[in-house]
Amino acid sequence: MPGFWLACLILALAALGFALGRSRALASVGGDRRQLHSLPGYYGWNVALKAATPALGLMVVWLIAQPLVVEYAVSDRLAESAASEDRDLSLMLADVRRVAYGLDAALAQGILSTEEVATLSADDDAIRDSLARAGVALGSDVSPPVLDAAQRYRALSSTGQMILTGLALVMAVAGFVWALREARAEFRARNVVEQGVRAILIGAACIAILTTIGIVLSLVFNTIEFFRIYPAAHFFLSTTWQPSFGGGSELGILPLLWGTLYISLIALIVAVPIGLFAAVYLSEYATKRVRSIAKPAIEVLAGIPTIVYGLFALLTVGPLLLGVFGDDGLGWMQAGTAVMTAGLVMGIMLIPFVSSLSDDIINAVPQSLRDGSYGLGATQSETIRQVILPAALPGIVGAILLAASRAIGETMIVVLGAGAAARLSLNPFDAMTTVTAKIVSQLTGDADFASPEALVAFALGMTLFVITLGLNVLALYIVRKYREQYE
Repeated sequence: MPGFWLACLILALAALGFALGRSRALASVGGDRRQLHSLPGYYGWNVALKAATPALGLMVVWLIAQPLVVEYAVSDRLAESAASEDRDLSLMLADVRRVAYGLDAALAQGILSTEEVATLSADDDAIRDSLARAGVALGSDVSPPVLDAAQRYRALSSTGQMILTGLALVMAVAGFVWALREARAEFRARNVVEQGVRAILIGAACIAILTTIGIVLSLVFNTIEFFRIYPAAHFFLSTTWQPSFGGGSELGILPLLWGTLYISLIALIVAVPIGLFAAVYLSEYATKRVRSIAKPAIEVLAGIPTIVYGLFALLTVGPLLLGVFGDDGLGWMQAGTAVMTAGLVMGIMLIPFVSSLSDDIINAVPQSLRDGSYGLGATQSETIRQVILPAALPGIVGAILLAASRAIGETMIVVLGAGAAARLSLNPFDAMTTVTAKIVSQLTGDADFASPEALVAFALGMTLFVITLGLNVLALYIVRKYREQYE
């Protein structure tokens, strides 16, 4: 049974359990709910949680672990083939997954029958055509080891799915019956349900924490592997970025880091004044009617996809700047893709980020400070400059640092607006590139994760992670240390 329908069946059983648990608890006291320890709904929720939670938890763990176990079992057969063909095992496993998925899709769409799938041969020219018709494109011919591994992959996955279905249904029914028998007047259903909900919330928090740890560990291990085959001194100190998948690469991060910081600086020069002035106007000068219109209008910018900003930079801002600063104008700009193009558009994207955070921080300043300033004879502008902004300054600085970390991690705008040249230059009208853009380019296509040219993407990502983490920690430190406490 597919995972979606299995989950639906378990949830339907939980819904039935809620109704039966509630009615059984009321029936045990002859309909007089005053004799129940808890409200009737708690007895229903007790049945629903015990029927659904263990089974759904098993499904989540199983669906995460099954691909890892199946790939481990399949990789044993592929190891010798990968060594004899001088191919990377991870790439062969990717082909196995693609072929297995394609065979399942072809079988589901009626392109191939069960007998045809079982009797397929690697010499059959119809394999690629059948998989293409099913929506799976292959970059190379299917070799016999890959086809054999794909068939084994399908068989093990199917067996695992059947075992999962049986175990999940058994656990759901067992929890259903167990909780239904507990639906009695003296059972403390409210206590049990609240403890269960608390356990679910703790589990959700643990998932978020473990996901973060998993991301960091994946970066750390691959970064360590990169520095085993490429000198760390060359990576951090070299001013040349010239990757070559044929060997002899120069993988210095300094040009990429300079481009990242330069574009982010221009973006902040654009976003901080405009966003801060907009926040001051909305919080201090605008009427309620104007604020109700202007604030959502500004925040619409935050909902625009970054790829749209990238196209705006490529098709509108770049040609506009080229017309002013290009050969027909001042002669400073050679092409529409430049640091200034990406910086201006990224600054526009960050305006609602700075404006919204600053507006909330300024509104948090107590009205009593404003009233006291007015009572001493200060004008509104003097109150804003000498009372409100100093009181809100730590939060505003934190908002700016958070905007900086957002700018450093941006990808699509710099890919389309800044160009791809890795260089150290002070001219804002030169084309440059960033760390995130090169992470994308190094992992595009069939990357060989045994080569430094592919593993460098993880070292770049780890460097970017450390920089943005440092900015976020600094922002939180400033906000907490210098935050004014008001009664």
